[in-house]
Amino acid sequence: MNSFAVIFDMDGVIIDSNPFHKISLRQFCLQYGYRLSDEELLNKIYGRTNNDWIRNLFGDLPKEKILELGEEKEALFRELYKNEIKPLAGLEGFLKSLETHKITKAIGTSAPRSNVDFCLTATHLEKYFETILDQSDVEQGKPNPEIYLKVAKRIGFDPTQCIVFEDSLSGVEAAQRAGAKVVGVTTTHSREELAHTNFVIDHFIGLTPEIVFKEIYH
Repeated sequence: MNSFAVIFDMDGVIIDSNPFHKISLRQFCLQYGYRLSDEELLNKIYGRTNNDWIRNLFGDLPKEKILELGEEKEALFRELYKNEIKPLAGLEGFLKSLETHKITKAIGTSAPRSNVDFCLTATHLEKYFETILDQSDVEQGKPNPEIYLKVAKRIGFDPTQCIVFEDSLSGVEAAQRAGAKVVGVTTTHSREELAHTNFVIDHFIGLTPEIVFKEIYH
């Protein structure tokens, strides 16, 4: 069974952070005169790098300005979320089970490194992940498959040997375009919206590598 590797997105998979991203994004955008609907958040922002969604919103800007705006928004997010952050239900038990089975684990996220460090330190999950790629490791954000192709290469697996846990539609598309199998996590989208993935979960409670393997490779 350790002939496959598991790659986790972060927001909406390791932590259920999107409600706090939504609040911080709305506050941030309002400061700059933008009012975003839930649909606009889903279609323009979720699952994308700051580099992509800031360009979607503000148009073409110098790289330094994009980094500055992105970090401004993320600092707001971390302040709002710092007292509420916790891993998705059942996740640590699942990670321990993967460790027991010696299954390779990695993170491939559109988030900036500042948020990755914040998340893993606050949840005490950093010890489970040796390989982490974030927005600074890619030129093209999700739904481009670059992040998952690079993670697979870094851990020494063909993308077709990887199972990706994703919550966003752009992330699902990125993983599928890379050739990976996908487990959809219903923190951001419904089971119906994630029906094109290989397997859908609401949380990690009771989930084992055996169940994932059986559901995906049955």
